[in-house]
Amino acid sequence: MQTPEPLGGTRPTSRDVARTAGVSQATVSLVLGDKWRGRVSERTAESVREAARSLGYRPNLAARNLRLGRTRTALLVVPALTNEFFAHVYTGAAAAAAAHGFGVVLYPSPEGLGPARDPFASAQAALDGVLASSMATDALEAFRGTDLPLVMLDSDPAAPGAAAHVNLDVAEGMRRVTGHLLGLGHRRFLHLASAAPSWTFDVRAATLAHALSGAEVRTVRSPLNIADAWEAAGPALAAPGRPRPTAVICDDDILAVGVCKAARRLGLRVPEDLSVTGFDDMALATAVEPELTTVRLPAEEFGRRGMEALLAVLAGEPPRPVSLPVELVPRGSSGPAPAS
Repeated sequence: MQTPEPLGGTRPTSRDVARTAGVSQATVSLVLGDKWRGRVSERTAESVREAARSLGYRPNLAARNLRLGRTRTALLVVPALTNEFFAHVYTGAAAAAAAHGFGVVLYPSPEGLGPARDPFASAQAALDGVLASSMATDALEAFRGTDLPLVMLDSDPAAPGAAAHVNLDVAEGMRRVTGHLLGLGHRRFLHLASAAPSWTFDVRAATLAHALSGAEVRTVRSPLNIADAWEAAGPALAAPGRPRPTAVICDDDILAVGVCKAARRLGLRVPEDLSVTGFDDMALATAVEPELTTVRLPAEEFGRRGMEALLAVLAGEPPRPVSLPVELVPRGSSGPAPAS
């Protein structure tokens, strides 16, 4: 087979492949789109493939996607890029997307859990679907009312507007934390709750309140950073005229580290004087001393299952709700309640 120079001396086109193989452009499209069986012969298909190889031809995916109305791109919206949990969610989502020839654009909501603005001039033109992790109920108004399928992670499964939901069993995680501490004899608790308005934190608070209904519980809220947690926990641990809690249950490992710093400043030993638990099992949980008792969330699998749900929706498959199991990881920050 003679290999002519590509027309125009630039990147080879399907027309060049057709001319080299001695077939029509329609035949080239069938063969390279793997739709040739029953339409052209095996010999012709091989001639087209050989011509494409010899010319170094690569399909113009942008033009193909434009014709098909697909960009093979998904948007992953997260509250922040500074939280390790969402990095693992992205890793899992990107791996699942790549296995199906999709790319993932990562976009943090500008105001954390606040409304996410449309990051593109036209999201519908640039994306096939949206995957949103741990967002407040009104955080995705920019995408509602569009034709973009939306899959929600860590959100209220009864909320309207999403094509599918994938959740973590955070209620079971909180039940395991409270059961662990009750089993160690604790009856006076401080709940250091996240100040962020989100379904996942509402579930944790409701579960904790139910599990500790016969115990003494005080709730203090804090933004999700160590400095604010430290500042919020100090007065709660040293409140005059009321017994000090013997255990602090935190909505996040970051909050738990702030509590440990506050306890140390007050001269309290962890866990001899005060047990502290976290949630997430970030790298931070084993970077402190003593290491944190916490709830391990399978963040990477969470992202993977979320992306698989979005791909299933795009394929026209009926959505199925998913709730992933979590695990309590007891470590050195929790111990028996001190004697009264």
